[in-house]
Amino acid sequence: MPNVVFYQLSEQERSATVRAASLIAEAYTNKQKVAVLCDNQQQAEEIDDLLWQLPSDRFVPHNMHGEGPPSGTPVEICWQPSQVGRRPVVVSLSQELVMSPQHHQHIIDFVPLEDDAKQQARVRYKKYQQAGCAMQFKSA
Repeated sequence: MPNVVFYQLSEQERSATVRAASLIAEAYTNKQKVAVLCDNQQQAEEIDDLLWQLPSDRFVPHNMHGEGPPSGTPVEICWQPSQVGRRPVVVSLSQELVMSPQHHQHIIDFVPLEDDAKQQARVRYKKYQQAGCAMQFKSA
């Protein structure tokens, strides 16, 4: 079962996309294939833009789901849970649970500041825990 890490967002971050871009770049540096799960295509385009803005020495080859070379790129950005596939690392910006968590080694999720979103994160945390995942929580 995967290791699931929930990151508590700080007042300065407000959005998980900036933290996610940094974690995606770190995973790529460690030669890990990553799926990024977003809530919708607009959010997927936002993280795509952020990855293009990384400094050239932190370039991350990535594409949106369904684009790019047939063999894929190290990082694929998805906006539907069924698009994630079997990549070792999943960075989830979605309010949805990652489908089939046992198909991944590492899942990264976020705890937003807003009460409704925070409650949804607690539900995801509990469901991953019930699925037998190894759980971690990291505050800002």
